[in-house]
Amino acid sequence: MRLPTWLAQHLAALRAVLVFTGLLGLVYPLALVAVGRLPGLDSRANGSLVEAGGRTVGSSLIGQSFTDADGNPVPRYFQSRPSVAGDGYDPTSTSASNLGPEDIVDTLATDPDDSTQSLLTQVCARSKAVGELDDVDGSRPYCTADGVGAVLAVFRRDGLTGPVTRVVSVNQTPPATPFLTKYEGVPVELATPGEDYRAAGATIVPIRGDAPPEPAVPADAVTASGSGLDPHISPAYARIQVDRVARERGMDPAAVRRLVEEHTTDRAFGFMGSPGVNVLELNLALDEKFPAR
Repeated sequence: MRLPTWLAQHLAALRAVLVFTGLLGLVYPLALVAVGRLPGLDSRANGSLVEAGGRTVGSSLIGQSFTDADGNPVPRYFQSRPSVAGDGYDPTSTSASNLGPEDIVDTLATDPDDSTQSLLTQVCARSKAVGELDDVDGSRPYCTADGVGAVLAVFRRDGLTGPVTRVVSVNQTPPATPFLTKYEGVPVELATPGEDYRAAGATIVPIRGDAPPEPAVPADAVTASGSGLDPHISPAYARIQVDRVARERGMDPAAVRRLVEEHTTDRAFGFMGSPGVNVLELNLALDEKFPAR
């Protein structure tokens, strides 16, 4: 007996669902699990976990902070790249800040909890902090000495043209000192929290300042990666931390420098990406070879 066309079509669709459910929902996942158990791949499949002293201390694929209970950097350790994934390096909240190069004006409010820092101010603050921690020049173009974006709201008599009538340092509030005394002969004011200077007709003007074109603090020390989980830092960032780590551990900086070189990986396949230093592995090697005194 020939089945009706509509019923035959439904049965064919049902058979296809069952076949592909078995293949893609059972056979394929089990095959991948089996491949992950092959020698040489099992560690990666299990998360590339790193053990020290008989306990798991992290993963070589996911960055982590080396800070104390108050969030301050522990000086005897190399510090990781900043992270905006959750509270930092949270694999369940992997993300970037979604802030771009034009995000240069802070949102200032009377209540600090309602204030937000622009990407520029975040970079400036991080650079200043790294400079103080590692005793290097933390200045950067478009940053003030107190670690915020050097940005002015400039009011002109005829809107976009004419003489300057008022100038506000939009990322600085009292009791700070304006990073510029005057702009085109007009005294620079401090910003008032809650005031929108763009909406009031000001032109936003970033000021480069006299910082060197190549900052001593490298870019990866002040910006988060796209995932927020990057376990590596650049060799340049590792180099500026060597003297501090050696001093804290009572070691010769040359010995610490050699250890950094041993833990520096080359570009993938010789041409992809950039050389990197795995911070967790480097710090574990430090604890093993040069315990803190």
